[in-house]
Amino acid sequence: MPISQLASSESAGERSKTFVFEDEGHTLGNTLRSIISSYKDVQFCGYTISHPAEKKMNLRIQMYEGRAVDALRRGLEDLVNVCDHTLDLFENELTTFKKENNIES
Repeated sequence: MPISQLASSESAGERSKTFVFEDEGHTLGNTLRSIISSYKDVQFCGYTISHPAEKKMNLRIQMYEGRAVDALRRGLEDLVNVCDHTLDLFENELTTFKKENNIES
């Protein structure tokens, strides 16, 4: 998943950035938006898909304080943790189901 940055406004400096994700869409965009928007130091987080034929997702982050790239990094790390937790829960439930129903792997 290549990520690039678009230019930010001079007055905002590192607090306001737009990141472009290649070959990504609503699934990643909405999930990251939801996670990053919950941070207290984030003023705004939103995403757009410019056109269905173009496989790019733009994610805009504006901070009250701190750097936008740090919020993105934290959001991606939190998303990995959520996915890992979900996978662990699924695997535990699958193991339990197989044991209760005498199903071999």
